[in-house]
Amino acid sequence: MKPHTLSVLVENKAGVLSRVTGLFSRRGFNIESLAVGPCEEMEMSRITIVVIGDDARVEQVMKQLNKLIDVIKVTDLTENERVERELALIKVTAEPGGSRAEVMQIASIFRAQIVDVGAKSVTLEVTGDTEKIDALEQLLRQFGVKELVRTGRVGILRGAKTATSSK
Repeated sequence: MKPHTLSVLVENKAGVLSRVTGLFSRRGFNIESLAVGPCEEMEMSRITIVVIGDDARVEQVMKQLNKLIDVIKVTDLTENERVERELALIKVTAEPGGSRAEVMQIASIFRAQIVDVGAKSVTLEVTGDTEKIDALEQLLRQFGVKELVRTGRVGILRGAKTATSSK
């Protein structure tokens, strides 16, 4: 079983996300990551879903998704050349004269931005693939991660290929 990144193009209407996620729930799939937002066509939204499963089960769920009335197109990005990114905000214990300089050095190595500095903490913003964010999180745990927020993966096909509507 492996992670699959699905791009689901849907009509931008109330209740669509609930119907899409409900289908995964009914099939016993745990959604590892979910990101939703407007896309290139104003009346549509793109849902990026990461699920773990074997190819046959994921293909079955994709067929079921395609039957939903508000779903326009479902694409499994997994087997294609693609770019995937995630955003994380990480609040770390970092006191002046103590660990703050080291936290800032690690942030620099990972190209993370410092977006807030408090008396006893620093908040970092980092974007990248899941492995990069996991690695940064692990390094920062030694200082004390006070809070962590991740967006979930978004992905797009490389080159001229698209996962857009064929309308």
